Amino acid sequence: MLSFKTNVLFAKLALVFFFLISFSYLGATNKPNVLLILVDDLKPSLKSFGDSVALSPGIDRLAAQGMRFERAYCNQAVCMASRYNLLLGSRSTSTGFYSFGTQFREVYPDAVTLPQHFINNGYVAHSMGKVFHIGHGNTNDDASWSVPHLAEKVIEYVDPESNFREITREEGLFTNQGARDENGVLRPRGAAWESPDVLDYAYADGRVAEFAVNRLRWLKDNEEKPFFMAVGFVRPHLPFSAPKKYWDMYDRSKLPMPEFVDAPKDAPDFAVKRGGEILAFKPVPTKEPFPEDITRQLIHGYYASVSYMDAQVGKLLDGLEGLGLADNTIVVFWGDHGWHLGDHGSWTKHSNYEQATIIPIIIKAPGVTKLGSVTHQIAETVDIYPTLSSLAGLPLPETPQPIDGLDMTPVLKDGDKRIRDYAYHAFPKRGYLGRAIRNDRYRLVEWSHLTSDEIVYELYDYNDDPLETVNIAGSNTKALNKMEALLAQEPPAKRQVRRNRR
Repeated sequence: MLSFKTNVLFAKLALVFFFLISFSYLGATNKPNVLLILVDDLKPSLKSFGDSVALSPGIDRLAAQGMRFERAYCNQAVCMASRYNLLLGSRSTSTGFYSFGTQFREVYPDAVTLPQHFINNGYVAHSMGKVFHIGHGNTNDDASWSVPHLAEKVIEYVDPESNFREITREEGLFTNQGARDENGVLRPRGAAWESPDVLDYAYADGRVAEFAVNRLRWLKDNEEKPFFMAVGFVRPHLPFSAPKKYWDMYDRSKLPMPEFVDAPKDAPDFAVKRGGEILAFKPVPTKEPFPEDITRQLIHGYYASVSYMDAQVGKLLDGLEGLGLADNTIVVFWGDHGWHLGDHGSWTKHSNYEQATIIPIIIKAPGVTKLGSVTHQIAETVDIYPTLSSLAGLPLPETPQPIDGLDMTPVLKDGDKRIRDYAYHAFPKRGYLGRAIRNDRYRLVEWSHLTSDEIVYELYDYNDDPLETVNIAGSNTKALNKMEALLAQEPPAKRQVRRNRR
C-alpha cells in the first residue's frame, strides 16, 4: 500500500502532467486564424483613409478595429505581378515576373507561397474569388490551397444590352479564351458600366461574400486546425457593374473631378498611361482626356463599385464576428494597386505615378494592434508575407524565391516606429524598365532602356507638387543625387521572364 507522501507526490506529478498536456493542447489550438481580404484596383478611396466622398462603412469598421497604413505602396501596378508580389513575398524586380502569362512555378517549381507556408505549419488554406490572377494566360496555383479554389467572374454583366450575351474581349482574356474569337476576329467591347436594380448576389462579389461566410461556418464546426482564408473581391475593377442602390448613394454632380489632366512637364512621353484596358469598354472614346460626361460617369461607377464591394466586406466581417472567430483571427485588408481616375488624363493602372501605386492596407491583429491606430510608416506589398508569419509565430521559411519584405510587427505595436525609409516599385514600358523609390517627400523613377545604355529620370516633389505636374529631375540636382543614392542600395533588376511556351 502506498504511503500518504507517495500518494501526494503522484497527485502533484499528475497535476503537473495535466497542465503540461493542457498547455500543449491550447498552444496547438490557439494559433491565430488568418483572413486575407484582397481587392482589385482599389486605391485608398475610403472614408477611413480621408476620402470625404467615399461611403465605405464596412472597411471603415475594420480600420477602427486595427491599424491602417496610410503610406502603403504596391510593388508593381498591375494585377498579376502585384498578386505574385503578395503571395511570393518577392518584388517583380527580384523574380522577373512583370507581365501576364508568366507562371511562377516554371521558374521556381519549389516556391513556398504565403498560404503554403501556413499549410506547412499546421494550417488549412482556403481561397475564393480573385486571389491569384486567373486570365491573360495565368492560372491558379493548386499547391497553395488545402481544397480546390473557388473561382468567380471578373468581367460580369446582368443587363443583356451590356454585352448582348456575347463573350467580350475582356471576358475572353479573363477566361483564357483570348481577345479574339476562333476565327481571329476581335471580340466586341462590353459596357464600361451598368446599374441594374438587382440583389448583391447577382454579381460575383456578393456570391463570394456569402460563400466565404458559409466556409467560415464550416471551418468552425468541422476543422480542428487553424485556417488561412484568402477572399478576393473584384470590384472596383472594370466594368463598373454594381447594383443600382450603390449608384444611388452618390450625387454625381458632387463627385471629385481630376484636377490635372495633362502629362507632367518634362516627363518622358512613354511614362504617362494612355489607352490600354479602358479602351476595351464602350462607349469610352479612343483618346484621352475624355469628355466631362464620360469622366464623371466613370468616376461615379468607381465609387459605386467601391461601396458595393465594401458592403460585401461588411458581410464577411459580420460573419467572422457572429461565429465568434474575430478574437482569434488576424485580418489583413489589401488593395492590389491604385487606379487613375482621369489624373494626367490617365485611366486604370500601369504606371509609376502616385495614384497607380498607393494602396490601402489595414491589419487587425488581436492582442497586437490598438483600436483605430494609424501609421505613416512606408510599407510595401511584400511586407505582408513576413508580417503575417511573425504575427502567427511562424519562422520565415527557406524559399527558392527571395523574400523581400520586412516584418511590420513592431509598427503594428507602435505606429511611430520606423523600419523603412522608402517604398520600392517598378514598371516596364515601351522598351524601358522604370525602377522607382518613394520616400516621405520625393519619388524618383529611373527609366533604363533594355537594349541600350540610355537612362531617363523622373523626380517629383510631393511637398510642393502633389499632383505631379512637373518633372524636376533636370532642375533639382541635390534631390536627384540623394534619391539616386537610395536607389543604388537596391540590387539590379532581373529581366522579364518569358513564359515557356511548350
